[in-house]
Amino acid sequence: MSPIPDFVLDMRRKVGTDPLWLPGVTAVVRRGDELLMVRRSDNGHWTPITGIVDPEEEPAVAAAREALEEAGVVIRVDRLASASVLPEVVYDNGDRAAYLDLTFACSWVSGEPYPADDESTDARWWPIDALPPLSAHMRARVEAGLADEREARFHR
Repeated sequence: MSPIPDFVLDMRRKVGTDPLWLPGVTAVVRRGDELLMVRRSDNGHWTPITGIVDPEEEPAVAAAREALEEAGVVIRVDRLASASVLPEVVYDNGDRAAYLDLTFACSWVSGEPYPADDESTDARWWPIDALPPLSAHMRARVEAGLADEREARFHR
């Protein structure tokens, strides 16, 4: 299974490496005092579950789908935690993309994490007070997902 969705590959055949504007999700999955993290196969960084929303897919459904696809766990999506625009990414092959990230606070329902696809090399629970190093953007998403707030954070 390619980490690039088929619909993105179809668009790339038409637009080449020009920038794409894509909706993405981050699932901050909590189980008690632990946070689900995956180690990305492309850069080795630890992150919460992330992914691209498929055409006509609801973002919360995408978050739950990605958790099952990437880590083999079933989750409940509890609330929208934040909405933000991420800086443009230039991939090794020259493809460019910018993402609208919708971060969701989620709760674990069942399953023990494992790298369920080729996007990750590891998947495990981390103590919330001892997370691995995170980029500033990822840390902001995790903080929003763990916050005890009702309203989503909108970055300005």
